[in-house]
Amino acid sequence: MNLFETINNDIKSAMLAREKEKLEALRAVKAAFLLAKSEKGAADELSSDAEIKIVQKLVKQRKEAADIYKANNRMELHDKEMMEAAFLEKYLPQQLTEGEIVAQLKTLIAQIGAIGPQDMGKVMGMATKHFAGKAEGKLVSQLVKEVLASL
Repeated sequence: MNLFETINNDIKSAMLAREKEKLEALRAVKAAFLLAKSEKGAADELSSDAEIKIVQKLVKQRKEAADIYKANNRMELHDKEMMEAAFLEKYLPQQLTEGEIVAQLKTLIAQIGAIGPQDMGKVMGMATKHFAGKAEGKLVSQLVKEVLASL
């Protein structure tokens, strides 16, 4: 069963259980999937990578909105966005820890032959592809800077 079908089944379950917040978050994902399917030149079916990227984008949007709400002292809206992000994160693959990312980054850097911060672009190009769906890009970027600075 692909992620689209899983989301549809969970929408039905949330409706039956009357879980309003969860239902709202899941409907947003379904809408994003349908929008991506209906774009010009898109295939009838989304690849699993495309589905994961959509969910990651929605989680990132929720977290950024929550940060803005927190900065403006709107805690009820902050809590709502964080709850929706938590619901959606369950559909993403297990994220790597910082230690795992650093270990894999050191291997990548050795393969590329990077020697310092001036090679940030080369390393980020490979790291972005390598960690797609496994880690947030912002965290990967920060760790790449730290590892390259220590070389």
